[in-house]
Amino acid sequence: MSEESVDKYRVVIVDDHAMFRSGVKADIGDAVEIVGEGEDVASAVSTILAQVPDVVLLDVHLPGGGGAQVAKLVLKELPEVRFLALSISDAAEDVIGVIRAGARGYVTKTISAPDLVDAIRRVAEGDAVFSPKLAGFVLDAFSGSIEVAAIDEDLDRLSQREREVLRLIARGYQYKEIARELFISIKTVETHVSSVLRKLQLSNRYQLTRWASDRKLV
Repeated sequence: MSEESVDKYRVVIVDDHAMFRSGVKADIGDAVEIVGEGEDVASAVSTILAQVPDVVLLDVHLPGGGGAQVAKLVLKELPEVRFLALSISDAAEDVIGVIRAGARGYVTKTISAPDLVDAIRRVAEGDAVFSPKLAGFVLDAFSGSIEVAAIDEDLDRLSQREREVLRLIARGYQYKEIARELFISIKTVETHVSSVLRKLQLSNRYQLTRWASDRKLV
């Protein structure tokens, strides 16, 4: 038996899509030991606490509170567990939010299987690993270019749909374009925009665009 097969890192996969979890297991299952899975915050926390893996592959958007919530809850009990975010999202608030919660790295789902195995190894060994574009968000956050605390506290007030509307408004979309993009009515878009403005204490869409741009959310 080779040394590699003896020293496989123990990994838990957390993602709300069963087919994606199956695909990851098929792609990297020979290189690491998959010891459990989670599909939402509750099942993820329960599995991680029971299995105590070396690394958790963590999706950012999950039913029951999101990936950042999983990391916060687990690290209170098991500070030695390492989290590597694996998400389709490359939005600054997602990257910063999960890193602030304790993740050691963040890669997108476009990553190749060999690169993912390497990222798992590096995170398990104590390195911080980021996809190239995402590293810039983290550097900006630590340099003070992005107010990390302000992003988290303000965005925590918004629902996932409100965040989507916020991002599209900041990109210059008109209400009817947002409605078409999100498959909702224009009236619903207006309701979401009003709610976002109220929660962020802003007066109009121009202030909203500037707010999002200053925080590099677009």
